[in-house]
Amino acid sequence: MSGQSAFVVLDTLAALIKRHFCAEVDGIGIGVPTLVDSRRGIVYNATNIPSWREVHLKDFLTDRFGVKVEVNNDANCFALGEARYGLGRGCGCASLVGVTLGTGVGGGVVIDGKLYSGRNTGAGEIGELPYRDHNFEYYCSSVYFVREHGLSGKEAAEAAARGDARAAAIWNDFGRHVGALLKAVMWAYDPEVIAIGGGLSSAFRLYADAMKAELSTFGYPESLRNISIAPSALPDVAILGA
Repeated sequence: MSGQSAFVVLDTLAALIKRHFCAEVDGIGIGVPTLVDSRRGIVYNATNIPSWREVHLKDFLTDRFGVKVEVNNDANCFALGEARYGLGRGCGCASLVGVTLGTGVGGGVVIDGKLYSGRNTGAGEIGELPYRDHNFEYYCSSVYFVREHGLSGKEAAEAAARGDARAAAIWNDFGRHVGALLKAVMWAYDPEVIAIGGGLSSAFRLYADAMKAELSTFGYPESLRNISIAPSALPDVAILGA
């Protein structure tokens, strides 16, 4: 499907929505893993859908279904969902950063209870920040396992669960890289909560100790005492945010 024309993908998306659409639906929320003009609902250069160079998704779905449509970056949806329904719910936190670790590294920023996207929904794209000889995404996503060690994150997790020492060492290295990423988040945003999501969050216990050891070197110990960092407990929280 990723190699199909933009119109084929749009029609397929509409068909999937139609399965769940009924008279009670008064809006559609969409999260897309790329830059989005959230005001006009235009999706630009979706990496996994080559034909989506500039897609007016909001207009297309509004015309097709006749309801309000909102389009945003998927990591932004994750962050907003965590702030309202997940780790930020009930604690009255005003600032939360959602960090997604999976195929890539994504981020979303909530300030004073409201999503801050920037002009092109790129305000939280922390994975693109330079780090070592590449960027954070290279070392804090599944790319790290594939390119550096020749196995997937799932394979590394299964090996570690069997007691494989090499796999455990890989996860420790990964945790140190994630710790460095979260220190960058703390320097940039100083949030009350950092919520970790994405596919690699399910293996959090395998890299948590190494991550915390790296975080312990953060320059302001008081900031570490006042921040909550945890994996998401809601598998569909990004849908709630959307």
